[in-house]
Amino acid sequence: MRKQTLLKKKFPLAAAAICGVLLSCTPAGAQGLNPPWNGGKNNPALHKGLDITVAGVDNLPDFHGDPAASKLSIFVGGNYYFAMAPLVRAFEKAHPALRGKIYYETVPPGLLSRQIANGGTVTVGNMTWTVKADVYAAGLKRVKAMEKQGRLAGAPVPYVTNDLAIMVPKGNPAHITTLKDLGKPGVRLVMPNPKWEGIARQIQLSLKKAGGDALEKTVYETKVENGETILTHIHHRQSPMFLMEGKADAGVTWKSEAVFQESIGNPISHINIPAAHNTTAIYAAGVLKQAPHPQAARAWVNFLTTPAALRIFKRYGFKPYVK
Repeated sequence: MRKQTLLKKKFPLAAAAICGVLLSCTPAGAQGLNPPWNGGKNNPALHKGLDITVAGVDNLPDFHGDPAASKLSIFVGGNYYFAMAPLVRAFEKAHPALRGKIYYETVPPGLLSRQIANGGTVTVGNMTWTVKADVYAAGLKRVKAMEKQGRLAGAPVPYVTNDLAIMVPKGNPAHITTLKDLGKPGVRLVMPNPKWEGIARQIQLSLKKAGGDALEKTVYETKVENGETILTHIHHRQSPMFLMEGKADAGVTWKSEAVFQESIGNPISHINIPAAHNTTAIYAAGVLKQAPHPQAARAWVNFLTTPAALRIFKRYGFKPYVK
């Protein structure tokens, strides 16, 4: 925050321009709110070179590790980005030879599959790099689609399940209690984009369960057209920030994401969705056929079903997958 204050005093126009494009800048009335990834911390084992991270300005929160020196590259849907660091630490403890040599990305699974199809090349801002994925992890349906495309070396391995919840600012100022409330005029929403965020399909199904096609159309068409629904690019980063910054009143996310935000003390709360209207996701992973490190990839996929991994998932409300 001190750096942002100095920036505003010395370069007010530059500060305004930066705040216009960065989610981590906070508006009046929301001072002190910063996302937990603002510092861009990497694996301590990789702190060998020059660190030029500037909080809120230059950091890549969904890209972790050294792609050039990686001995295991994991492409995982961002729905449990917060669990990846403890999962990697636990895995490295069991596989010390891989300590500091794991690279992973946590962006929406649709974008990850496009990156894989693009040969592993990705661009963020002014930086472009290429990394060949060893593991693809997402919803079971998406991983099975990769299998049908002939991209996996074996069958997908399911490991945990997750349910939807309505994420709201602490105190729930819009008094949201059910999915039907999301259709009310004036209620501002932040929602995953169906184009590349797999969770959107589950949300649309739940909206139809709660209020029929009319509710789904109101949330994803009418409100998008009138500006009351913001569609995200990376909901697991954008949704909590928009809610904390007062740009939206509610948004549907995975329950685990809200539990994480609450656990770190952010002014976020959630409304449970009853089972009759909820939609459960099954998470799965698979080793890619062209994996540069197939042995390490298989070890990671097998690790996801172990008690050590499932204990970590349980912290955030995930449940073990049962056939």
